[in-house]
Amino acid sequence: MAKENNINLQDLGLEELLETLEESRVHLRKLRFNHAVSVLEDTNSIKNSRREIARIKTEIRAREIAEAKK
Repeated sequence: MAKENNINLQDLGLEELLETLEESRVHLRKLRFNHAVSVLEDTNSIKNSRREIARIKTEIRAREIAEAKK
């Protein structure tokens, strides 16, 4: 599953990555709030959301480094 996400992230443009990052951050905030208020059925969704944000940020940073080397 992780490889599928990486392939999809590499296919996206920078603007799309930034939009996806913001959507993922909003989703994580909602998950954390819901978890604080009531019990989540799947608490792994918080961990998965954090990891997805990390993947997106890693891809953005890799592109910044590649651009700086040119």
